[in-house]
Amino acid sequence: MQIQYKPKRNLLQTILHSEIMQGMAFTLRQLFAKPITRQYPQEKPDIKLGFRGQHALVRDKETGQSKCVACMRCVTVCPSRCIHIRFHEDEDNGRRVVDSYDIEALRCVYCGFCEEVCPVNAVVLTEIFEYAAYDRESIFFDQERLLANWDAFAEMKGAAIENYVNPFWRPRGIPESRLPAAKRLDVPEEWTIEGQVVGNLVKREQ
Repeated sequence: MQIQYKPKRNLLQTILHSEIMQGMAFTLRQLFAKPITRQYPQEKPDIKLGFRGQHALVRDKETGQSKCVACMRCVTVCPSRCIHIRFHEDEDNGRRVVDSYDIEALRCVYCGFCEEVCPVNAVVLTEIFEYAAYDRESIFFDQERLLANWDAFAEMKGAAIENYVNPFWRPRGIPESRLPAAKRLDVPEEWTIEGQVVGNLVKREQ
C-alpha cells in the first residue's frame, strides 16, 4: 500500500476554494449517474487478501491442535483487551501449554495487531464476514470455536488453504532479518515496503 499525498494548493486555488467546486461537480455527476446496488446476499462482495474478518486459531497439521505457544504477545498488544489466555508449563520440557484461548469478538476493533505480533502465525482474522448472531455467547470464541472457525475457513478455501498466507503474518516496514523464521513469508510486494511510515520520510522518497 503506497501512501499518496495531494499536491499543495496555489494562491489562486486557495482564493477560489477549488476543492469545494470539485466536490460540488462530483456531487452533480453522481446525481445523474446510474445507481449501483449490490444484490446481497445473491451477489457476494469480492474479499481482498488481508481482509480482517472472523477470528480463528490455525490448526497444526501434526498435532491437530492450535499452533499457539502462549507467548502472550497478542494479549499484550491488543488495544481492546479482548483476548484472554490461560496456560500451564509442562513439567517434562518446561514448555507452555494453552489451557484456554478466548476472544470477545464484540470488543475487537479488528486492528490485526494480534496477527502481526504472533511469532508462529497461530491467530488470524479470516476472510469470513458473515457471522452475525442474536446473542453475545455466539460471538464469544473459545479455543474450540476458534479452531472450528479455522476448519470452516479451510473448507471455504479448499486446496488453496495449503499455501495460504495472510499478509498480516508478515509485518510491513520491518527488515526480514529481524523477523522470526515463521514470519519470513512471501506476501504481495506492496505489503513489504521497507521503512514505510506516514510522514516526511515517505514524502522525501517520492
